[in-house]
Amino acid sequence: MQLEIQKFLFDIKTSIDSINEYLGENRDFNTYKTNKLLKRGIEREFEIIGEAASRILKIDSNFPIEDARKIVDLRNWVIHGYDKIDDVIIWGIISKQLPILQKQVETLLKDE
Repeated sequence: MQLEIQKFLFDIKTSIDSINEYLGENRDFNTYKTNKLLKRGIEREFEIIGEAASRILKIDSNFPIEDARKIVDLRNWVIHGYDKIDDVIIWGIISKQLPILQKQVETLLKDE
């Protein structure tokens, strides 16, 4: 794996770790929904994750990250559709897709 791709994977891992740190052990949708600082912090981490995925795809369009294109699309939605962000959708991504991405990235980094 190219060193540049490893760097982007590490950036993704760091952002996932940050999201998990922001949320802590007591994950609560209502807390997320009403805490502007928390929401903006998580949205920023999704921007970083999406940008890193985009850069990986530019280097290797077949890189084995599941739903890489959707990750990039999420980044674009958060940045360009900031006024249409749906808290329920973001919370679903945090709850369901983020753990899957975390495992994939950790496995890819471990294999190197």
